[in-house]
Amino acid sequence: MKYVLFYEAAPDAASTAPPHFPAHQELLSEFHGRGVLLMVGTFTDLVGRGAMAIFTDPGAAQEFVGRDPFVAHGVVTRHEVCEWNEVLA
Repeated sequence: MKYVLFYEAAPDAASTAPPHFPAHQELLSEFHGRGVLLMVGTFTDLVGRGAMAIFTDPGAAQEFVGRDPFVAHGVVTRHEVCEWNEVLA
C-alpha cells in the first residue's frame, strides 16, 4: 500500500511559490532521505491539476503537509491523501 498526496495549487501559485521553494525543496529532501517519500512532481497544468507525491506511510504524508511552507503560505489551497493499491513495483 502506498499513499498519494494530491495538492491543488492556488491560481497565483506560479508567482507565490518561488520565495518558498527553497524551504519546500529542503522538506522534500528530508522526507526522501528518510525513505518515506518515493516520488513527487507537478502536472503540466499546475493550476488545473496541481501536484502529487507518493509516500510509504500515511502519517508521513500528513506530517509533510503540516510542515510544508507551500501549505502555510497559501501556494497550495487544498490537499488530499488517498490510499493507493500499487500493482507493479
